[in-house]
Amino acid sequence: MANATVLAKKQEIIDEVKARVNEATTVVLFDYRGLTDNESKELRVKLREAGADYKVYKNTLMARAFDDLKIDVKDSLEGPSAFAYGNDAIAPIKVLSDFAKTHPALVLKVGIVDGEVSDKDTLVKLSKLPSKETLLTQLAGALIAIPRDLVISLDLYSKQKEDGTEVVAKEEKVEETTEEAVEEKVEETTETVEEVAAEEATTEESTEETTEETANETAE
Repeated sequence: MANATVLAKKQEIIDEVKARVNEATTVVLFDYRGLTDNESKELRVKLREAGADYKVYKNTLMARAFDDLKIDVKDSLEGPSAFAYGNDAIAPIKVLSDFAKTHPALVLKVGIVDGEVSDKDTLVKLSKLPSKETLLTQLAGALIAIPRDLVISLDLYSKQKEDGTEVVAKEEKVEETTEEAVEEKVEETTETVEEVAAEEATTEESTEETTEETANETAE
């Protein structure tokens, strides 16, 4: 009965490890020997702030869990290993890597990122990538910049068009004014010529009448 209980407990832990691996985007095994209780608590707080956590399991039980999942990490299960996991692909790796810089006792062993085994060198490279939050912020900034630049460009174009329209309108106004002035001048000149012609015609008629009268008087 005791053995059955122990086996059931072990199987429960194996199933728990398998569930965490399947549910997490990233899993990292690391050596935690040498960390004090306070340092371990500090690490847990930092991981939780990044949406991750860690737990310590026996290597034999983790080995069985990974065997069931067809994930080969046997070489990394030598010596005490802690099991960190999280839904952000980069965050747990960055937290552990940054923590290791000031706490040399922490040593990264191996990771499983999106179902792929990542050795220590790969983890180091991944730790240098921006976090998901940073990437999303950068993406959002880039997406915002596109319509913002478009609006600015359209505004500038609109103003240029308005300025061009005003110039054309002014030129048309000048042309209209010039044409009107010329037409008025021509009309005035025409009226003047007509008036002069009328006066000359009147003068000629008067002269003819006078000449006829003089001729009549002489004949008499």
